[in-house]
Amino acid sequence: MKIVVLIVRLLLGLVFFVFGLNAFLQFLKGPIPGGLAGQFLQALFQPHYGLAIGAVQAVGGALLLINRYVPLALTILGPVIVNILLLPSAAQSRRHRGALIVAVFWFALFFHYRQYFSGIFTAKASSAS
Repeated sequence: MKIVVLIVRLLLGLVFFVFGLNAFLQFLKGPIPGGLAGQFLQALFQPHYGLAIGAVQAVGGALLLINRYVPLALTILGPVIVNILLLPSAAQSRRHRGALIVAVFWFALFFHYRQYFSGIFTAKASSAS
């Protein structure tokens, strides 16, 4: 099980680190999708908001790669993964495979580190007096 967690952590970290750096260095050139998805991406990158998303991805990926603050990395990458999953749905695209793989990897790591998230799943938190 440790080997599987190591491989999944490294793969997920590599994916987010590379794609996060790509927002700054633009070494992965690809066609901009047409339609609503393309307009959405242009709206993100023209005011440089895409750089903030790239920074979050790169930092989260780096934390996973160096095996430090993994629960924090999973926490900051969670909303990014939700957006990755929702964008193809909104654009009616069939590019779900990569997004689903990333989500499965995230859930596998989340399950492995679930004890670190137990505090946020408290139904009724008592106030400190």
